[in-house]
Amino acid sequence: MLDRKFIVANAEAVKQNCANRGVQVDVDRLLELENHRKTKLAESEEFNRRANEVSKTIGQAKDNAEREARKEEGRQLREQKDHAQAKHDKIAAEIAEIQSAIPNMAHADAPIGKDDKANLELSRGKYEPGQFDFQPLDHVELGQKNDWIDFEGGARTTGAGFYFLKNDLVLLDLALQQWTTKFLVDKGFTPTITPDLALDSILEGIGFMPRGPETQVYAIENSDLCLIGTAEITLGGLYSGQILADTDLPIKLCGISHCYRTEAGAAGRASRGLYRVHQFTKVEMFAFCLPEHSDALHDELRDIECEIFDALEIPFRVVDTATGDLGGPAYRKFDLEAWMPGRGDGGEFGEVTSTSNCTDYQARRLNVRYKKQGAKGTHFVHTLNGTAIALSRALISILENHQNADGTVNVPAVLQPILGKQKIGS
Repeated sequence: MLDRKFIVANAEAVKQNCANRGVQVDVDRLLELENHRKTKLAESEEFNRRANEVSKTIGQAKDNAEREARKEEGRQLREQKDHAQAKHDKIAAEIAEIQSAIPNMAHADAPIGKDDKANLELSRGKYEPGQFDFQPLDHVELGQKNDWIDFEGGARTTGAGFYFLKNDLVLLDLALQQWTTKFLVDKGFTPTITPDLALDSILEGIGFMPRGPETQVYAIENSDLCLIGTAEITLGGLYSGQILADTDLPIKLCGISHCYRTEAGAAGRASRGLYRVHQFTKVEMFAFCLPEHSDALHDELRDIECEIFDALEIPFRVVDTATGDLGGPAYRKFDLEAWMPGRGDGGEFGEVTSTSNCTDYQARRLNVRYKKQGAKGTHFVHTLNGTAIALSRALISILENHQNADGTVNVPAVLQPILGKQKIGS
């Protein structure tokens, strides 16, 4: 979350940022409450000071009556102190509730707009969308033709939005996981397989809403656990409440996890098949770093995503995400959108990865700090996240871009040594 003192000192900028993001938060109410909080804090401290003064004079009383009178005065002052403190704490809790709903400040270069239509294209990959000399199939049709995806079986066993991967598509999925993880290890990332569950408090710290009608995650009944929607949650929570040494930063992690999302309201051809499902596997990048290094590290994560999809020979573009399409914790976010020939009417770009610099927004909520050697005090780290591979959408991109007229699919060269095949399909 944003620092309360920052909000008070920069109220107009914070309100404008909320407007740019399309978020309705009563910042003026927070300012009003902050004034009341300071008043109650001052009252509590004054009653406490006076009570301490009275306590010091009890031993100087001339007789027992005076001593009891001073004790009673001290008790009354402490009761008044406790009453003022209770009011202060109630006001502080209301402030914290408003404060937690205020999004991070957006980067000055982030395009201002209410949704993804205002995203700004920054660059393209090595490959441009190809032209087929045959009518290309979408990934659902390719999956049916080759017995690779069973949506009906997934619906029977679990419900709509679930599926079985089968045959060579399972091997391709695993090859993608293995290749991507090795690629990230070579880039200095520590590989992890994270839990698929996290505490409500960790989800809240990362910026997710674990319960209630607006949530996009699955909550476990009669517990304080949720299924994670991304390994960002577990990786970010790994050092919650910890103080790190500045010499240990940056810490760069990659996490393999299943991801579970309700995807409430998602529908339409653009969400067809594997594009928007309730469960998928993802290899996620996450980093903790010094504040002065986060912008450069954000560019590094974006460039890694580009290297991955260039290596997979997938056409893509990179966009700077508009303010209205930013998640609450993100200061700036880059999306990588792959070309999908089967999407829309004749092909469209579809988001396959994103990377966000969350500055100290998540660290403040999770209380992740660092300490400089030889210096007093601690400071909040900056956190960043980036999708290396969301397997479901990466599979769409590979199947649709590398398909042949006979329904077979060419395996990207970097995956052939792992898969042991140059081509999959009948």
